Amino acid sequence: MGGDSRSTASAIVADIANGSHVLRIDGEKKNIGGGHGPCRPPSSSATAPFSVGGYSWAIKYFPNGSQAAKSDYLSIFVVLDSPGAKDVKAQCSFSLLGQDGTLVPSYVKECEVNTFPGKGSDRGLCDFIKKNELEEPEHMRADSFSVRCDLTVLKEIRCEEMKVQKKKFVEVPPSNIHQHLGDLLKNMDGTDVIFEVGEEKFFAHACLLAARSSVFKAELFGAMKANSTMPIKIEDMEPSVFKCLLNFMYTDSLPEACQKCSDVVLAQHLLVAADRYNVERLKRMCEEMLREHIDSSMVATSLALAEQHSCHGVKEACFEFLSSRSNLEGMMASDGFEHLKNSCPFVFLELSMRFLPSDPKQ
Repeated sequence: MGGDSRSTASAIVADIANGSHVLRIDGEKKNIGGGHGPCRPPSSSATAPFSVGGYSWAIKYFPNGSQAAKSDYLSIFVVLDSPGAKDVKAQCSFSLLGQDGTLVPSYVKECEVNTFPGKGSDRGLCDFIKKNELEEPEHMRADSFSVRCDLTVLKEIRCEEMKVQKKKFVEVPPSNIHQHLGDLLKNMDGTDVIFEVGEEKFFAHACLLAARSSVFKAELFGAMKANSTMPIKIEDMEPSVFKCLLNFMYTDSLPEACQKCSDVVLAQHLLVAADRYNVERLKRMCEEMLREHIDSSMVATSLALAEQHSCHGVKEACFEFLSSRSNLEGMMASDGFEHLKNSCPFVFLELSMRFLPSDPKQ
């Protein structure tokens, strides 16, 4: 007689918080002497508090060692600086930074996980680096050097149940309906509507277009229904733009050539087509292409387009681009600047108030 079999698993999980603080010590040779005991570096940032894991911390630095037996070394410690804090578990490491800001591998030293009982308790290294080694040119320049403290604070420790991966007996392939519909468009099987764009004709399926666009639905099945035996003429659109639009209606993506293309003009025309036929996802994709390819020669045209078709993200991206004086001057010298002034007086007024001098000739 068989019984139920169930596999379970659990994990001990510690919530952690990580942070780092770079301490730069200037005038090091003045600090090094024969005495033993704490000596703060001249820079006030050396002991400035920093926050990690909800606690305040500071760095305590001894240029002549923290004890007489370590007077040949530089000692460095991290100090818990939060009033009222108790039994904070943390791990710290200290790394000497080279003159280029990268870690010096031979001076990356890690401490064990320690418990800080309360404010003022510290953990660190009495023998971080020998003073004579620190003075080598690759470590110190202009009498200064930098040390990075990396701190990990261990917070709540809890037990979590884990999902056990079940053995797969059947592998379900990803959906490829977009490929089948793309082949349907390419092969023109069962097409029942013809579009005439310029000198080119495009064959499509009325039901699919109606399902994808409320505008196509009205044109093909509503009161605006056209004569199905005659080609439907599409005015004010280039064939290449309509081809991209049609491809998107079937596959929900742009042709690979369009995706890699940085042609801002094509993206602008395609955005107009998407807005015209109420294809919101395509419109947003075109907005993103325009946002990624803003330049001085096209920004005025993109700004006018954004205003006319309610593309607020593109509009703000254009304004951000024009906050640079050189970009603004390049836009004012472009062919699209006069078009922007004439076609979008309100956005031009907003542009003038933000960036333009009172006399544009200045």
